[in-house]
Amino acid sequence: MNWIRSASIVAAAAIAAALVVWGMPRKVIDEHRHARQLMLHFAFQRLDDPVIVLGDSLVEASTLPRSVCGHPVVNAGLNAASTASDLGNWLTVALGGKRAAMIIVALGTNDALVGASRQEFSDRYGALLDQLAKLSPRLVALAIPPVEARLRMTVELRDQAMKTIGELNAALPDLAARHGAAFAPLPDMPTPHTIDGVHLDANGYLVWDKAIMQAAAGGCG
Repeated sequence: MNWIRSASIVAAAAIAAALVVWGMPRKVIDEHRHARQLMLHFAFQRLDDPVIVLGDSLVEASTLPRSVCGHPVVNAGLNAASTASDLGNWLTVALGGKRAAMIIVALGTNDALVGASRQEFSDRYGALLDQLAKLSPRLVALAIPPVEARLRMTVELRDQAMKTIGELNAALPDLAARHGAAFAPLPDMPTPHTIDGVHLDANGYLVWDKAIMQAAAGGCG
């Protein structure tokens, strides 16, 4: 019966992945990736010493303040991004030789939804932090928020994702320390805190935004 269990896990992972990207074709995702990189490049060319928040659709959909302790805040979120998305090179090209005052990494939801192992997540996240260390003297790794059973996120998928999220969050503090980054935990989220089980609603963003800005302010000299 192992093959049945394996097939079930693979199917659940595929459904979860589709949930995150909302069924968009790969071509659309790739075009969005390039468009976001170009827009970020234009932004960085007119800004100095930004605080960059790098991550997935949770970041991209956020409405963060425009500045913190005199530094412009730049939203470098990319829908469907994970630790496998080569965000280090993507951001390096967008910066065009400039440096950031701080980079806050908010990743992991998509890794959890496709069942990434703790080891592969740690390896990829660590490699990303090493790349980002060349772009900024201050790095922060934000904890992964919980998902909920809402709409297309079934109870079964939520439970599978939350098990992985727990494992990945447990790895993050030591992982961050080993790669020269600070770790920023997330307070408990309200119930509900998502629109669809994954993407944050207004109440979720109140908590998430506050954690981001506290992390940013903590690095201001």
